[in-house]
Amino acid sequence: MNSTLRGKWLALLCLLPFAVFFIIFQIAPLAWVAIHSLQAESGWGLDNFTKVFSSRFYRQAIQFSLEISFWSSVFGILIAVLGAYSLRRVDSKLRDFVNAFANMTSNFSGVPLAFAFIILLGFNGALTMLLKQAGIIEDFNLYSKTGLIILYTYFQIPLGVLLLYPAFDALREDWRESAALLGADAWQYWRHIGLPVLTPALLGTFVILLANALGAYATVYALTTGNFNVLPIRIAALVAGDISLDPNLASALAIILVGLMTLVTVVHQWLLKRSYHVAR
Repeated sequence: MNSTLRGKWLALLCLLPFAVFFIIFQIAPLAWVAIHSLQAESGWGLDNFTKVFSSRFYRQAIQFSLEISFWSSVFGILIAVLGAYSLRRVDSKLRDFVNAFANMTSNFSGVPLAFAFIILLGFNGALTMLLKQAGIIEDFNLYSKTGLIILYTYFQIPLGVLLLYPAFDALREDWRESAALLGADAWQYWRHIGLPVLTPALLGTFVILLANALGAYATVYALTTGNFNVLPIRIAALVAGDISLDPNLASALAIILVGLMTLVTVVHQWLLKRSYHVAR
């Protein structure tokens, strides 16, 4: 009994540094933001949130953030699924190279990524000029919502591949062979066996990609110099701006961003439970 109790206290002691780190750098800043989001010139209340939702400008920032994050996550996970599945079927040397490349490019973001896309797909970018000369496109604006979706999708793909690649280990080859012997075609195999097994990984990866896109700041700021209306840009402008300095309103926007991610996580957990019961 003493040895068991001693082991529990030792485990708690080892957990203490992480708990302190988590409280200082996660809980405390979130609590500070939540408290200041309720402070306004008129006193305590929901004035900051009322100002956000009554302003067409801030509602547009929320809308653009959600649209860009959602579509870049959808396109990113679709391409990542194909990529991760293909990696399971290729030579091990090529697979290791692609995994290493995906690991490297998943960290390629911010100013270098924005600069690379300006060179390739800017108004006078190399790829833009080639596509125009070939008659494939007439005009393309990298600094628009469509351009940002393409940019976000690029840095979503490597992360999606890295997250989904281990999930395909759960698919056993004998399941496919058994399904084929029972007369199932490829679509029936994926519908009744493959996708139900991969659903938890797909949903989890989608949530991570969505969070990754919602919180992206450096890339979109470097590309548009802060002129595109998304939530991270608006929060930064209200915190560091010389003209529109309002940390309390920025805190309200940050809480809204946290609320959006909480909603996505709750829906994710609900879908996971539903898929689990359907699979059973």
